[in-house]
Amino acid sequence: MRMVAIASAAVMAFPVFADIVVPARTIRPNQIILETDVTVAAGDLASGYARLSDVIGQEARVALYAGRPILFGDIGPPAVITRNQIVGLRYLAGGISITTEGRALERGAIGDRIRVMNLGSRATIFGQILEDGTIQVRN
Repeated sequence: MRMVAIASAAVMAFPVFADIVVPARTIRPNQIILETDVTVAAGDLASGYARLSDVIGQEARVALYAGRPILFGDIGPPAVITRNQIVGLRYLAGGISITTEGRALERGAIGDRIRVMNLGSRATIFGQILEDGTIQVRN
């Protein structure tokens, strides 16, 4: 009689633990995240930040609670325009440039599209926030 040994390897899935960034204290929405506000903890979350440098200096979009992972959608660049702020509007088309003033109807960071009310016509329009804090309006 011949005996054959069959080796079977059981493959088991284990969570892989890595460092994730968590608040050291509760951070309120619209607050800029400082170095003292965050720390690194062990975790297994793929949709959260792993490096402190990616989080420090960003603005909280939602309330961030101590010990909970900071998710990618929870923070973003700091707002440069606040709601009800008077801003410059710039419209460029076909070699014509029109500049006027408007009132921001939303908060926003550089590159965001926000609603703005033209103070002259009272029309609500959309525009993109430029680095100098003005709003670029397009057709």
